[in-house]
Amino acid sequence: MNRWQAIVKRYDTAIWVRVFGTVLTTLTGFMLRPFLVLYLYDKLEGSVLLPMLVVGMQPVTGIILTLWGGGLADRFGRKPLMTAALIIQSLSMTGFVFAESVWEFAALTLLNGLGMALFFPAANAQVTDVVPESQRAEVFALLHTALNVGAACGPLLGLALFRHNPSLVFGCAAAASFLYLLAVLWKIPETLPSHLRLPSIRPVSSRKMKLSQHKTLLWMTLFATPVGLLYSQVESTLPLHLKANFANYETVFVWLMTINGTMVILLQIWLTKKTEHLAMHKVILLAYLLFAAVAFGYGFGKVFALLVLVEILFTIGEMLSGPHMQKAVSVLAPPEMRGRYFAIFGLNWQVAKAVGPFLGGLIFSGYGGEAMFSAVAVLLLVCGAAQCRLLWQVGGRTNTRMKQDEAATTAAG
Repeated sequence: MNRWQAIVKRYDTAIWVRVFGTVLTTLTGFMLRPFLVLYLYDKLEGSVLLPMLVVGMQPVTGIILTLWGGGLADRFGRKPLMTAALIIQSLSMTGFVFAESVWEFAALTLLNGLGMALFFPAANAQVTDVVPESQRAEVFALLHTALNVGAACGPLLGLALFRHNPSLVFGCAAAASFLYLLAVLWKIPETLPSHLRLPSIRPVSSRKMKLSQHKTLLWMTLFATPVGLLYSQVESTLPLHLKANFANYETVFVWLMTINGTMVILLQIWLTKKTEHLAMHKVILLAYLLFAAVAFGYGFGKVFALLVLVEILFTIGEMLSGPHMQKAVSVLAPPEMRGRYFAIFGLNWQVAKAVGPFLGGLIFSGYGGEAMFSAVAVLLLVCGAAQCRLLWQVGGRTNTRMKQDEAATTAAG
């Protein structure tokens, strides 16, 4: 009992609420996500590009509204933004239950994108508010583990429910967002320091963010985009690519997702602790190399055993990349701009998910899955080298700053 109490007390209550809500919403999200493209593909009588356009509408909303959402989180607090976002997501999922045309699905997808644009910058900034820098990679790893509880279990449940009645999946997703909303209202306090909220004595000009003054963050975001492109192809064109090569493609896809999620649950926190002491740029370079190998493997893997090996490599890259990149953003962000920094960095996912399915669909339609995944692999190799160099420079500046802080503390003492 004492051991469990120590684990619970290790993290702030807000972190455990995030873990609870992440498990709920990602479980239902992964029940839905792998099959939405196939569902729309059938509804639109075999069209490849129209389903990709519908799937891309959610991140388009995110691109337009993410910076706005991050700015609101820095001005008015994390909790109001998280609450509004979960209400919107619950309503959009409820709408999916009653939607009948592809255009209704498109409108609801836009609404869901609004909810995501409001939620994640505020939620990630909240982690930075309550977690010491030394524990941030560990906490982001914990949240990634919670996400993959859904990734491990969701596809199998989704496969069964989609075959029975797709509306049940949307209903479950709406209920999960509503339960998460109740937990946020009940258990999460506001974590934005009071002197940074409005109204405050802080001049309005100090809240404005000139992007030209934050070039490191912008380059970091740009170089992370190919990773998002790989994920976007997994959720959109990979099922269609598997369909062309496997008779039981749905089962193959579900098992790949389940392997990924199960490995993350078992190994994410352990691997993050084992790599915390390593130079960040080396860890990220290894992750990009693994992602590039995965892209080639998806494109040319025609045997299930080979795809299983590819999925294992993908999972290791994912476990290395996610927590360490989020920690890098948290260290780089000024305290008064944490919401906006996470919002800007989150654009790499939004842009990739907005353009990735359509561009991938174009290449897939014209040249096949091998060419499409090979293009993603080349981008990963180029941007991986650039990201490694950038993080090496960031690490050098961070170490210099820490040494200066230690020297100042010693001198003051």
